Amino acid sequence: MARYTGPKTKISRIFGEPITGNGKWLTKNSNPPGMHGAARKRKSLGEYALQLREKQKAKYTYGLLEKQFRKTFNEASRLKGVTGEQLIKLLEARLDNTVFRMGIATSRQAARQLVSHKHITVNGEVLNIPSYSLKPGDVIGLKEKTAHNTSLTANLRPKNPKFNWLEWSETTMKGTFITYPERESVPENIKESLIVELYSK
Repeated sequence: MARYTGPKTKISRIFGEPITGNGKWLTKNSNPPGMHGAARKRKSLGEYALQLREKQKAKYTYGLLEKQFRKTFNEASRLKGVTGEQLIKLLEARLDNTVFRMGIATSRQAARQLVSHKHITVNGEVLNIPSYSLKPGDVIGLKEKTAHNTSLTANLRPKNPKFNWLEWSETTMKGTFITYPERESVPENIKESLIVELYSK
C-alpha cells in the first residue's frame, strides 16, 4: 500500500480523533466517511476489528507504512520491558516525529518533508532519513542556510513543556533528544496493548 495522500480530515473522521491534523472539521462533520456514515457500521466491533483499528490509528498518526510499522514492532519485541511501551518509545524516537515535537514543523508530514529535503542536521551532519532512530544525547538542528530562511523559520513554534524528554533552544536553533519518553508522557490516544495482541496471533 502506498503512503496515504488523500484528505487528512477523512482519516480523522474514520477514528473520530484529530490524528492527522488539528481536527477543526470534526465538530462540523464527525460522522465516518461514506454515503451512509455511522449508520452503515456495526454498533460494536469485534476483537480483531478493534485490534486492527488501533494498529491503523498508530500507523496514520506516525505516518508509517505497514512494512515499516511491522519492522518497528519486531524491534520493540526484542527489547527488554513491555513491548507496547517500547513500540511507542521507538515511534517517538523517529527523527521526523522529534522534529515535530520540538516545534520545528507544524505537523509530522511537514517534519518529514523538512528532513527529506535536507534541512535538518543530527550531531552536525545533514540527515535526510525521516525514519532515523535517535539515541539519547543526539543533537538536532537546522542547517545553517535553513536557519536564515525566514519562510521556514516563520513556522517555528515553542516546544511543548510537557515533552520533557526533549530540549530546544530558539537562539541556537538546536535541540537535544535527552532520553526515550515514558508512556504516560506521550499524549497520543493509542492502546498499544491491542497492537501487541494483534501481532501476537
